[in-house]
Amino acid sequence: MKLVLQLLLWLLIIFLGWKLYSSVNGPVEFNKVKEARYTKVIKNLKDIKAAELAHKELTGKYTGSFDSLVRFIDTAQFAIVSRRDTVYDDVAKNKAFGIDEGYYLDAVIIDTLGFTAIKDSIYKGTDRYKTMMNLPIEGVDAKFELTAGSIEKNGTIYPVFESKVSKDIVLKGLDADLLAQEKQVVSVEGVNGPSIKVGSMIEVNTSGNWPKIYDGKVQQ
Repeated sequence: MKLVLQLLLWLLIIFLGWKLYSSVNGPVEFNKVKEARYTKVIKNLKDIKAAELAHKELTGKYTGSFDSLVRFIDTAQFAIVSRRDTVYDDVAKNKAFGIDEGYYLDAVIIDTLGFTAIKDSIYKGTDRYKTMMNLPIEGVDAKFELTAGSIEKNGTIYPVFESKVSKDIVLKGLDADLLAQEKQVVSVEGVNGPSIKVGSMIEVNTSGNWPKIYDGKVQQ
């Protein structure tokens, strides 16, 4: 009986030790995997943002279609321009004062020197923009959401876009309790809210909701 009690006591000690180890090591491992996945997701979101900003620069609006965005990147070009300052006579003012010269107007002359493909300018000759809509997490088959439209602020219409993915999808397979806590994060050092996103459909904002620490980890 004494041997049985000792065995049970050892089993209890081992179980409590394992629980203590899990309570300490569990969050550490969760955060390690979380940060690795977030870094990959944010890299894609930054690629999506770059494509949307280029689309708006040339078309005046954003697009809510990845197919349309990829076609745009495949074919669109940025103009390479040269700007130089100049001055010329203010003929009307000089005439009003009965003089030939004395008053001048400043001007900027813009010359188009050529064109460069957007995909080369932004993505350095790679074709990663063709897969930027896919969630880059091994074993998780999902895509980012993408919406675009316009909102009114103080009587002015502004184009807006938003791309996001739920943390439930990004952190699939990890501890459910720690995931629930992560979705409630409100911190300057964390990714706030239940999703990772860039842009907004309710504000004129093209930023992401991640802290600056991830910008240092993401290499373009």
